[in-house]
Amino acid sequence: METTNKQEEYHVPVMLQECLDGLTINPDGIYVDVTFGGGGHSREIFKQLSSKGQLIVFDQDPDARKNAWEADNFHFVASNFSFISNHLKMMGFPKVDGILADLGVSSHQFDDGNRGFSIRTNDPLDMRMNQAGDVTARTIVKDYTDRELMKIFRTYGDLQNAHKIAYTIVMARETKKIKTTGDLMDVLEACAPKYKEHKFFAQVFQALRIEVNQELDVLERFLNQTADVLAPGGKLVVMSYHSLEDRLVKNYMKRGSIEGDIKKDFYGNVLKPFTEIIRHPIVPDEEEIERNSRARSAKLRIAVRNEG
Repeated sequence: METTNKQEEYHVPVMLQECLDGLTINPDGIYVDVTFGGGGHSREIFKQLSSKGQLIVFDQDPDARKNAWEADNFHFVASNFSFISNHLKMMGFPKVDGILADLGVSSHQFDDGNRGFSIRTNDPLDMRMNQAGDVTARTIVKDYTDRELMKIFRTYGDLQNAHKIAYTIVMARETKKIKTTGDLMDVLEACAPKYKEHKFFAQVFQALRIEVNQELDVLERFLNQTADVLAPGGKLVVMSYHSLEDRLVKNYMKRGSIEGDIKKDFYGNVLKPFTEIIRHPIVPDEEEIERNSRARSAKLRIAVRNEG
């Protein structure tokens, strides 16, 4: 297996050692990285495996496939991780010993000028993680009603002036085409709070990206499959980058329910598939944030699959 500078530049792995420690890797075990990207986390997991150990990685982005390597015990799945259970069963891995999910957008996707994830450059309004997807950010800006736009900016962007943002877009698109990230930022310039423009546009772009990729729905479907996929004692390690994701992960790990509700069986026993290894999320230290600014908002949660 080769490690190239190109792969290392694709995406700097956040809290790498913390993720590896969370998985507590058994060299002969079966592990899954559902967000392969540049392969930073995966390569380090693979290094700790014996020839009997297995690593299965998921990524729906065709660019990520270029970072894969050839090995009998390495398996690349070109798919969204919301289909994890079906793929693992078809591959003959009904139970695994650890799952890692590094949510969010890779450095490569942010920096690729054709993807439209970044507020730093004027790129096409795309934001698709899966380039085969039908819905783009431009689709949303062009076709969504003001009520639909207001909902995604308020829910996914936590923007207090969501109504004004939606109205501004709807009015602007009647007379001009909003085709690029720069076009959108020009349209919404008047909505941005003074001296907080960067944060405002980051929230706008986050809301659009979540809607384009249905990120919370995907995460929910994934989490609900992990209890069936992980063997007893197996580790679930999830790193999120905004509060909406972290809330779902926290609820599921703490109570076995996305909604945070406690479920009980017929006899009143609490149905809790996981036990948290740590009560509070791990966050990167200042040194890592200095090296990699995109680590700033990361929160890492770790849980172990209970018996039964």
